[in-house]
Amino acid sequence: MPHLLIWCHILRGHFLSASTTLLTWSKILSPRRELDTKTNNGNHAAALALAADLRDIPAYVVIPNNAPNCKIQNVIRYSGQIIYSQPTLQSRETTTARIMQETGAFLIHPYNDVRIISGQGTIALELLEQVQEIDTIIVPISGGGLISGVALAAKSINPSIRILAAEPCGANDAALSKAAGEIVKLPETNTIADGLRASLGSLTWPVVRDLVDAVITVEDQEIVEATKLCYEVLKVVVEPSGAIGLAAVLSDTFQNNPAWKDSNRIGIVLSGGNLDLGALWDSICGP
Repeated sequence: MPHLLIWCHILRGHFLSASTTLLTWSKILSPRRELDTKTNNGNHAAALALAADLRDIPAYVVIPNNAPNCKIQNVIRYSGQIIYSQPTLQSRETTTARIMQETGAFLIHPYNDVRIISGQGTIALELLEQVQEIDTIIVPISGGGLISGVALAAKSINPSIRILAAEPCGANDAALSKAAGEIVKLPETNTIADGLRASLGSLTWPVVRDLVDAVITVEDQEIVEATKLCYEVLKVVVEPSGAIGLAAVLSDTFQNNPAWKDSNRIGIVLSGGNLDLGALWDSICGP
Protein backbone atom coordinates (compact mmCIF):
# COMPACT_ATOMS: atom_id res chain seq x y z
CA MET A 1 0.00 0.00 0.00
CA PRO A 2 1.44 3.42 -0.91
CA HIS A 3 2.47 5.84 1.81
CA LEU A 4 -0.27 8.47 1.89
CA LEU A 5 0.54 12.09 2.56
CA ILE A 6 -2.45 14.29 3.29
CA TRP A 7 -1.45 17.92 2.95
CA CYS A 8 -3.90 20.36 4.51
CA HIS A 9 -3.91 24.12 4.19
CA ILE A 10 -6.71 25.08 6.51
CA LEU A 11 -6.33 28.81 6.94
CA ARG A 12 -9.73 30.42 6.50
CA GLY A 13 -10.55 30.27 2.81
CA HIS A 14 -6.87 30.76 2.05
CA PHE A 15 -6.44 29.89 -1.60
CA LEU A 16 -9.95 30.93 -2.66
CA SER A 17 -9.75 34.23 -0.81
CA ALA A 18 -6.24 34.98 -2.02
CA SER A 19 -6.80 34.30 -5.71
CA THR A 20 -10.26 35.87 -5.75
CA THR A 21 -9.15 38.97 -3.84
CA LEU A 22 -6.23 39.59 -6.19
CA LEU A 23 -8.43 39.16 -9.25
CA THR A 24 -11.19 41.32 -7.77
CA TRP A 25 -8.89 44.19 -6.94
CA SER A 26 -7.05 43.94 -10.25
CA LYS A 27 -10.32 44.46 -12.13
CA ILE A 28 -11.54 47.46 -10.12
CA LEU A 29 -11.39 50.64 -12.19
CA SER A 30 -13.13 52.90 -9.64
CA PRO A 31 -13.85 52.64 -5.91
CA ARG A 32 -17.53 51.84 -6.52
CA ARG A 33 -17.27 49.46 -9.44
CA GLU A 34 -19.72 46.59 -8.88
CA LEU A 35 -18.96 42.92 -9.09
CA ASP A 36 -20.98 39.93 -10.15
CA THR A 37 -20.21 36.26 -9.82
CA LYS A 38 -21.97 33.09 -10.77
CA THR A 39 -21.18 30.20 -8.53
CA ASN A 40 -22.12 26.58 -8.18
CA ASN A 41 -21.69 26.23 -4.44
CA GLY A 42 -20.81 29.36 -2.48
CA ASN A 43 -17.11 28.96 -1.65
CA HIS A 44 -15.97 31.33 -4.39
CA ALA A 45 -18.98 33.53 -3.64
CA ALA A 46 -17.91 34.08 -0.04
CA ALA A 47 -14.36 34.90 -1.12
CA LEU A 48 -15.62 37.43 -3.64
CA ALA A 49 -18.03 39.00 -1.15
CA LEU A 50 -15.18 39.40 1.34
CA ALA A 51 -12.84 40.92 -1.25
CA ALA A 52 -15.53 43.38 -2.32
CA ASP A 53 -16.45 44.24 1.26
CA LEU A 54 -12.84 45.11 2.06
CA ARG A 55 -13.03 47.80 -0.63
CA ASP A 56 -16.64 48.81 0.05
CA ILE A 57 -17.81 47.62 -3.36
CA PRO A 58 -21.28 46.14 -4.02
CA ALA A 59 -21.12 42.45 -4.91
CA TYR A 60 -23.98 40.61 -6.59
CA VAL A 61 -23.72 36.88 -6.11
CA VAL A 62 -25.72 34.37 -8.16
CA ILE A 63 -26.24 31.18 -6.16
CA PRO A 64 -28.45 28.17 -6.98
CA ASN A 65 -31.47 27.89 -4.73
CA ASN A 66 -30.36 24.51 -3.41
CA ALA A 67 -27.02 25.76 -2.05
CA PRO A 68 -26.32 24.87 1.60
CA ASN A 69 -27.45 27.52 4.06
CA CYS A 70 -23.98 27.75 5.61
CA LYS A 71 -22.55 28.95 2.30
CA ILE A 72 -25.37 31.43 1.80
CA GLN A 73 -24.78 32.84 5.28
CA ASN A 74 -21.08 33.30 4.51
CA VAL A 75 -21.97 35.55 1.58
CA ILE A 76 -24.45 37.53 3.69
CA ARG A 77 -21.85 37.86 6.46
CA TYR A 78 -19.58 39.71 4.03
CA SER A 79 -22.39 41.97 2.75
CA GLY A 80 -22.85 40.18 -0.58
CA GLN A 81 -26.21 40.64 -2.32
CA ILE A 82 -27.59 37.22 -3.21
CA ILE A 83 -29.62 36.49 -6.33
CA TYR A 84 -30.95 32.95 -6.55
CA SER A 85 -31.06 30.88 -9.71
CA GLN A 86 -32.32 27.42 -10.50
CA PRO A 87 -29.71 24.69 -9.91
CA THR A 88 -28.79 24.36 -13.58
CA LEU A 89 -25.92 25.81 -15.58
CA GLN A 90 -28.30 27.47 -18.03
CA SER A 91 -30.23 29.19 -15.24
CA ARG A 92 -27.04 30.44 -13.58
CA GLU A 93 -25.76 31.85 -16.87
CA THR A 94 -29.09 33.49 -17.74
CA THR A 95 -29.45 35.00 -14.27
CA THR A 96 -25.86 36.24 -14.30
CA ALA A 97 -26.31 37.90 -17.70
CA ARG A 98 -29.48 39.62 -16.48
CA ILE A 99 -27.84 40.97 -13.33
CA MET A 100 -24.85 42.23 -15.29
CA GLN A 101 -27.14 44.05 -17.72
CA GLU A 102 -29.26 45.55 -14.95
CA THR A 103 -26.41 46.68 -12.71
CA GLY A 104 -23.43 47.22 -15.03
CA ALA A 105 -21.42 44.82 -12.89
CA PHE A 106 -18.53 42.85 -14.36
CA LEU A 107 -18.15 39.11 -14.00
CA ILE A 108 -15.61 37.29 -11.87
CA HIS A 109 -15.97 33.66 -12.84
CA PRO A 110 -15.41 31.04 -10.13
CA TYR A 111 -13.14 28.85 -12.28
CA ASN A 112 -13.07 29.77 -15.98
CA ASP A 113 -10.57 32.60 -15.59
CA VAL A 114 -6.81 32.34 -16.07
CA ARG A 115 -6.08 34.43 -12.97
CA ILE A 116 -8.28 32.28 -10.75
CA ILE A 117 -6.55 29.21 -12.18
CA SER A 118 -3.12 30.75 -11.56
CA GLY A 119 -3.99 31.64 -7.98
CA GLN A 120 -5.16 28.13 -7.22
CA GLY A 121 -1.99 26.71 -8.73
CA THR A 122 -0.04 28.09 -5.76
CA ILE A 123 -1.30 25.06 -3.82
CA ALA A 124 0.94 22.82 -5.93
CA LEU A 125 3.90 25.17 -5.58
CA GLU A 126 3.68 25.12 -1.79
CA LEU A 127 3.03 21.38 -1.64
CA LEU A 128 6.00 20.43 -3.81
CA GLU A 129 8.24 22.88 -2.01
CA GLN A 130 7.47 21.13 1.27
CA VAL A 131 7.40 17.53 0.00
CA GLN A 132 9.50 17.05 -3.13
CA GLU A 133 9.08 13.26 -3.26
CA ILE A 134 5.39 13.31 -4.19
CA ASP A 135 4.68 11.36 -7.37
CA THR A 136 0.87 11.67 -7.44
CA ILE A 137 -1.53 14.47 -6.50
CA ILE A 138 -5.26 13.89 -6.14
CA VAL A 139 -7.50 16.94 -6.48
CA PRO A 140 -11.29 17.44 -6.33
CA ILE A 141 -12.79 18.39 -9.69
CA SER A 142 -15.85 20.46 -10.51
CA GLY A 143 -15.52 23.33 -12.95
CA GLY A 144 -11.83 22.53 -13.18
CA GLY A 145 -10.18 25.70 -11.90
CA LEU A 146 -8.48 24.12 -8.91
CA ILE A 147 -7.18 21.03 -10.68
CA SER A 148 -6.11 23.07 -13.72
CA GLY A 149 -4.00 25.34 -11.54
CA VAL A 150 -2.51 22.41 -9.66
CA ALA A 151 -1.79 20.45 -12.86
CA LEU A 152 -0.14 23.37 -14.66
CA ALA A 153 2.04 24.27 -11.69
CA ALA A 154 2.95 20.73 -10.67
CA LYS A 155 3.82 19.52 -14.17
CA SER A 156 5.92 22.61 -14.82
CA ILE A 157 8.05 21.50 -11.86
CA ASN A 158 7.90 17.75 -12.48
CA PRO A 159 6.48 16.70 -15.87
CA SER A 160 6.23 13.06 -14.78
CA ILE A 161 4.04 13.72 -11.74
CA ARG A 162 0.57 12.18 -11.95
CA ILE A 163 -2.47 14.41 -11.50
CA LEU A 164 -5.66 12.53 -10.67
CA ALA A 165 -9.12 14.05 -10.36
CA ALA A 166 -11.60 12.92 -7.70
CA GLU A 167 -15.23 13.21 -8.76
CA PRO A 168 -18.63 12.08 -7.39
CA CYS A 169 -20.47 9.44 -9.40
CA GLY A 170 -23.54 11.67 -9.24
CA ALA A 171 -21.73 14.52 -11.00
CA ASN A 172 -19.29 12.64 -13.22
CA ASP A 173 -19.13 15.00 -16.19
CA ALA A 174 -15.32 15.21 -16.07
CA ALA A 175 -14.97 11.43 -16.32
CA LEU A 176 -17.46 11.36 -19.18
CA SER A 177 -15.69 14.27 -20.89
CA LYS A 178 -12.31 12.54 -20.68
CA ALA A 179 -13.81 9.40 -22.18
CA ALA A 180 -15.60 11.29 -24.97
CA GLY A 181 -12.74 13.65 -25.79
CA GLU A 182 -15.05 16.66 -25.50
CA ILE A 183 -16.98 18.51 -22.82
CA VAL A 184 -20.01 16.58 -21.61
CA LYS A 185 -22.57 18.54 -19.60
CA LEU A 186 -25.02 16.76 -17.36
CA PRO A 187 -28.66 17.93 -17.32
CA GLU A 188 -28.70 17.45 -13.54
CA THR A 189 -26.44 16.23 -10.75
CA ASN A 190 -27.10 14.46 -7.48
CA THR A 191 -24.37 14.29 -4.85
CA ILE A 192 -23.68 15.29 -1.27
CA ALA A 193 -20.55 17.00 -2.62
CA ASP A 194 -22.46 20.17 -3.51
CA GLY A 195 -19.26 22.02 -4.38
CA LEU A 196 -18.54 19.62 -7.25
CA ARG A 197 -21.64 20.04 -9.39
CA ALA A 198 -20.33 22.47 -12.01
CA SER A 199 -19.39 21.64 -15.59
CA LEU A 200 -15.92 22.09 -17.05
CA GLY A 201 -15.22 25.47 -18.64
CA SER A 202 -13.73 26.43 -21.98
CA LEU A 203 -10.40 27.29 -20.31
CA THR A 204 -10.25 24.40 -17.88
CA TRP A 205 -11.27 21.61 -20.24
CA PRO A 206 -8.07 21.67 -22.37
CA VAL A 207 -5.97 21.44 -19.20
CA VAL A 208 -8.05 18.59 -17.81
CA ARG A 209 -7.97 16.84 -21.19
CA ASP A 210 -4.20 17.10 -21.62
CA LEU A 211 -2.71 17.17 -18.11
CA VAL A 212 -5.05 15.23 -15.84
CA ASP A 213 -4.01 11.59 -16.04
CA ALA A 214 -7.25 10.00 -14.83
CA VAL A 215 -10.55 10.72 -13.10
CA ILE A 216 -11.45 8.58 -10.09
CA THR A 217 -15.20 8.51 -9.42
CA VAL A 218 -16.58 7.62 -6.00
CA GLU A 219 -20.01 7.05 -4.51
CA ASP A 220 -21.54 9.44 -1.98
CA GLN A 221 -21.23 6.90 0.82
CA GLU A 222 -17.49 6.72 0.21
CA ILE A 223 -17.34 10.51 0.43
CA VAL A 224 -19.27 10.49 3.71
CA GLU A 225 -16.91 7.88 5.18
CA ALA A 226 -13.87 9.92 4.14
CA THR A 227 -15.37 13.06 5.69
CA LYS A 228 -15.93 11.16 8.94
CA LEU A 229 -12.33 9.99 8.83
CA CYS A 230 -11.13 13.58 8.47
CA TYR A 231 -13.03 14.56 11.60
CA GLU A 232 -12.45 11.49 13.73
CA VAL A 233 -8.82 10.73 12.91
CA LEU A 234 -7.23 13.75 11.24
CA LYS A 235 -9.17 16.34 13.28
CA VAL A 236 -9.64 18.44 10.17
CA VAL A 237 -12.76 20.48 9.35
CA VAL A 238 -13.63 19.68 5.75
CA GLU A 239 -16.79 19.51 3.69
CA PRO A 240 -17.64 16.43 1.58
CA SER A 241 -16.47 18.19 -1.60
CA GLY A 242 -13.07 18.68 0.00
CA ALA A 243 -12.79 15.18 1.44
CA ILE A 244 -13.41 13.48 -1.90
CA GLY A 245 -9.69 13.15 -2.62
CA LEU A 246 -9.27 10.96 0.44
CA ALA A 247 -12.36 9.00 -0.58
CA ALA A 248 -10.77 8.41 -3.99
CA VAL A 249 -7.52 7.09 -2.51
CA LEU A 250 -9.41 4.64 -0.31
CA SER A 251 -11.75 3.50 -3.08
CA ASP A 252 -11.71 0.23 -4.99
CA THR A 253 -11.85 2.30 -8.18
CA PHE A 254 -8.42 3.77 -7.46
CA GLN A 255 -6.93 0.51 -6.25
CA ASN A 256 -7.97 -1.08 -9.55
CA ASN A 257 -6.39 1.78 -11.50
CA PRO A 258 -2.86 1.26 -12.92
CA ALA A 259 -1.76 4.44 -11.12
CA TRP A 260 -2.28 2.71 -7.76
CA LYS A 261 0.71 0.38 -7.95
CA ASP A 262 2.93 3.15 -9.32
CA SER A 263 2.06 5.65 -6.57
CA ASN A 264 4.41 5.72 -3.61
CA ARG A 265 3.92 9.25 -2.27
CA ILE A 266 0.43 10.65 -2.77
CA GLY A 267 -0.54 14.23 -2.01
CA ILE A 268 -4.25 14.79 -1.38
CA VAL A 269 -5.67 18.29 -1.60
CA LEU A 270 -8.42 18.78 0.99
CA SER A 271 -10.29 21.96 0.13
CA GLY A 272 -13.39 23.58 1.55
CA GLY A 273 -14.72 23.68 5.09
CA ASN A 274 -18.19 25.10 4.52
CA LEU A 275 -20.13 22.19 5.90
CA ASP A 276 -23.87 21.68 6.22
CA LEU A 277 -23.74 19.65 9.43
CA GLY A 278 -27.41 18.66 9.18
CA ALA A 279 -26.98 17.14 5.73
CA LEU A 280 -23.82 15.31 6.77
CA TRP A 281 -25.48 13.98 9.92
CA ASP A 282 -28.43 12.71 7.91
CA SER A 283 -26.04 10.96 5.53
CA ILE A 284 -24.11 9.37 8.39
CA CYS A 285 -27.22 8.17 10.20
CA GLY A 286 -29.00 6.99 7.06
CA PRO A 287 -32.76 6.62 6.62
